[in-house]
Amino acid sequence: MSMHSSNSLFRWTLAAGAVAFLTLMSGCRQDMQNEPKMIPQRESRFFASGRSVRPQVLGTVARGQLDADTYFYTGLVDQKEQEAMPFPVTMTVLRRGQERLDIYCAPCHSRVGNGRGMIVERGYKPAGNFQDPTIRNKPLSHYFRVMTEGYGAMPDYASQLTPQDRWAVAAYIRALQLSQNATMDDVPAGTNIQTLAEISQQMGYSANFPSEWTVPELTDVPTASEMKAAIDARKKTISTTTQNAPRNNSPRKGAK
Repeated sequence: MSMHSSNSLFRWTLAAGAVAFLTLMSGCRQDMQNEPKMIPQRESRFFASGRSVRPQVLGTVARGQLDADTYFYTGLVDQKEQEAMPFPVTMTVLRRGQERLDIYCAPCHSRVGNGRGMIVERGYKPAGNFQDPTIRNKPLSHYFRVMTEGYGAMPDYASQLTPQDRWAVAAYIRALQLSQNATMDDVPAGTNIQTLAEISQQMGYSANFPSEWTVPELTDVPTASEMKAAIDARKKTISTTTQNAPRNNSPRKGAK
């Protein structure tokens, strides 16, 4: 076989392979670009309404959105708040409620619910005090609805807290309220009752350890105007010292 015939065969083989490759690639590209699907909210000429999205069949419920237990999702029965939980309250539920409250509620309400959270201490509008009689006497589902819908300056937390978690926080709020307003009638019969002073002594602390702690007041603290005057005087002293400092006008080493 001559050299010319070999080159010709090679060129024909290469050309045929290139044509086959380009045909294959163009076919794949065409399928991917013109894929027969409807993109949500995009117009369509296929339907008379001009919309690609089809209306749902009347009564259709998406998976996970049945919401058959209306009290669990709304906190209302006959449009009224109720003093009831939609499921049993266990220590697991209370611990979950405490955890969620410490994360989402404590910055404003504080961990004990007195309305003096860190954000409030720094100038934000005072938050509700869970121990306030007006708030304490609200039905249990009221707290669930406040977290669901918001109240006053407080935004809703429906996106941060699931309905299950909102109920858990509501249960823990009631536990916080009970901890500060419990009576002897709330203690089960036969329970050994100890005062905080007795418990403190058993733990090696003094009897007055549970009493309210006070922060000593600061003394001899300069006012804002006094601090400004001191700063201005300091600046003036530095400026005068700089102006009176001797200047070194001797030529630098190596300068002509």
